[in-house]
Amino acid sequence: MQARLIYRNKKRLVSGAIVEEVVWKLPHPEPGRPHGYKYRLAYVREGKRIVGYDNERGKGDHRHRRDREERYRFISLDRLLADFRADVMREEDKT
Repeated sequence: MQARLIYRNKKRLVSGAIVEEVVWKLPHPEPGRPHGYKYRLAYVREGKRIVGYDNERGKGDHRHRRDREERYRFISLDRLLADFRADVMREEDKT
């Protein structure tokens, strides 16, 4: 059984930036993904990733803010999306 896409959203903001959110449900938890989700969330402006959250194999849950990468504590899917969107709004407020 493969991962099942459960959510995908991509939009262009008024600023011209692109926000993409993609979440898959895994058939079973994996190392680095004990919650059973695989995800990729990105805020891209002028071709550069400004904010990103993901859990690629071997790295576990983490986020990117400009050139910094830091661990992210996954609590729930709703919280993940809320945290990402709050980071996006903070960056949009800077433009």
